[in-house]
Amino acid sequence: MELTCLSKGDGFHYPPCHMLNLSGFRILIDCPLDLLALTIFYPLPCDVGIEAYGQNDQNPIQKKQKLERQMTPDDLVCAEPWYKTVKALHLWEASLIDIVLISNPMGLLGLPFLTQHPRFCAKIYMTEATAKIGQLMMEDLVSMHMEFRRFHGPEDSSFPCWTKNLDGEEVPGVLKNLVFGENGDDLGSWMRLYSLDDVKSCMKKVQDVKFSEEVCYNGTLIIKALSSGLDIGACNWLINGPNGSLSYVSGSIFVSHHAKNFDFHGLRGNDVMIYSGLSCLQTSEMTENDCISTISENNDGSLAASLLDNEESLEELEKLAFVCSCAAESADAGGSTLITITRVGIVLQLLELLSNSLESSSLKVPIFVISSVAEELLAYANTIPEWLCEQRQEKLISGEPSFGHLKFIKDKKIHLFPAIHSPNLITSWQEPCIVFAPHWSLRLGPSVQLLQRWRGDPKSLLVLEDGISSGLGLLPFRPIAMKILQCSFLSGIRLQKLPTLLSLLQPKIVLVPDFVNQRINLSTMKTKSILSYSENKTLSVGRIAENADVEIMAELATKLSWKKLRQRENFGIARLKGDFVMENGKQRLVSGLDQEESSGKARTLRHWGSVTPETLLESLVKMSVTGSIEHRRGENGAEGKSIIYITNPSGGMIETSEMGTAIITDDETVASKIFQAIDGILDGI
Repeated sequence: MELTCLSKGDGFHYPPCHMLNLSGFRILIDCPLDLLALTIFYPLPCDVGIEAYGQNDQNPIQKKQKLERQMTPDDLVCAEPWYKTVKALHLWEASLIDIVLISNPMGLLGLPFLTQHPRFCAKIYMTEATAKIGQLMMEDLVSMHMEFRRFHGPEDSSFPCWTKNLDGEEVPGVLKNLVFGENGDDLGSWMRLYSLDDVKSCMKKVQDVKFSEEVCYNGTLIIKALSSGLDIGACNWLINGPNGSLSYVSGSIFVSHHAKNFDFHGLRGNDVMIYSGLSCLQTSEMTENDCISTISENNDGSLAASLLDNEESLEELEKLAFVCSCAAESADAGGSTLITITRVGIVLQLLELLSNSLESSSLKVPIFVISSVAEELLAYANTIPEWLCEQRQEKLISGEPSFGHLKFIKDKKIHLFPAIHSPNLITSWQEPCIVFAPHWSLRLGPSVQLLQRWRGDPKSLLVLEDGISSGLGLLPFRPIAMKILQCSFLSGIRLQKLPTLLSLLQPKIVLVPDFVNQRINLSTMKTKSILSYSENKTLSVGRIAENADVEIMAELATKLSWKKLRQRENFGIARLKGDFVMENGKQRLVSGLDQEESSGKARTLRHWGSVTPETLLESLVKMSVTGSIEHRRGENGAEGKSIIYITNPSGGMIETSEMGTAIITDDETVASKIFQAIDGILDGI
């Protein structure tokens, strides 16, 4: 097995990406876009609406000092955005990828770049909910990009000309790093955005699955999606094959208030576990003593209970409640709130909490959701109970909608509009208001125009999601007087919970990112080995299972003629003729036995072990075959050879050495007796 980390990712919006070589098949796990790289672009045409942030004309001395001064909007790229795919993915031959596994909707956004390749023929697996939500997100991204082009006009160049202007010494290091990468080899990762037709073509190639549904690839690998708890439809992967079992743990949350909880059961006791889903919230460190006590003092029940406590989920609810209170305060002061969070589960919960909060107060503040897919996405969220947590499922069973926004949409307290220039939005608009608007990068979509409108209002509030630098993200809009609230939500498993998780799942081999070992001691874990992998490097793992299982049909097994071995107690062996096939991820022996073999009359074809010349001659004497032994020493202390000279009933010779045994005789009767003597001493079949 080989694992190549193409990208270690950067939280929820840019999940990790890996290439796995397992049982001869090449598997790509997730194919995201680095949407943080969009922040190098200017969100509006350079001559539209944003005040100067410093002097545009610079003499050579000022240009040399550009790295030392604060960045200005003039440093950003004023052109149609290009999109950065996973580093080095474009270097892989698309036709050599056999399987693509998508863990969550964010891991789907870069897939159309791959599927539009004419030689791409891989099988793509993802959950039904991930496929639906991911497709809507891609369609919304295309819609926002097309809106951007209406301002800038299309750029006909097949290669982005703006890269030439970012390669100079005077260009700030932050921009150069986003464009070219730390080693300067990321330029090939930039591509023009795909079209709606590309999205539809991509999704036609997808085979969607349900949680715990088994799918078989090529009769060899059994693949199963297990809930990760991160978001609706997000999953971890379990792969069973002839050489063992492997689990891939992506960004996960143990207890969720909207999505189905983390599924432990299918991940237990696997041969290999690839761990990639770390949270960006690493607020505390795990010490060696903590790790030892976690392993030694708890059984499986208490380990699972410690992971399924409500502490983290309550913290998340407190954050959402705080966002609601800040929005209410701004509205009470006469200011509007712009929420640029695009994480589906968080948006659904915020809409519910905000609506309930406003309904219980005296504030009459409208909530607008502006997105080309808002109506379809919010409607879909109330039709998928099987992907939701138990509390949401129980609400649906009791006759209530899974999420409360449905009621408020009917009561016209939440208003849905496809675009900021929709005629109905213009007639319904009133301030103060609360607006949910993409995109979280602040470079695309209605959030750009609204931020431009309210940036000078100190009573208004901007809610950002963690992952975007407020410095670079807000650079085009400065000076900004709005209040800014940047929220960090769980995007994976906290580092301090990793030892407990490993103790519960007990994989034999664990693969973790290299920085994990720098922050936590895993040497005391009860696993066969813990290996570290690094970005853009291939890690080879030996045989992942000690013994491969082979299934034999019961009818076939009853016909086997077992022979007990002399050199190994309680060990039998049998010979058969049949076919060895791979079916549903399992190795099977099929067909029947040769009748001569099954009756036990078959001649032994292979022997193993060693026999001393004295023991062999003693057995021959019992068969009336006599002879003598000569031992010859090798040259320079090397091991020699032994020769048995057969004298009666006819001549012959048996020569034995570490290289093998040679039997020479013209008498078939003598040759047969020599074979019988060897067969009586050595194990054979």
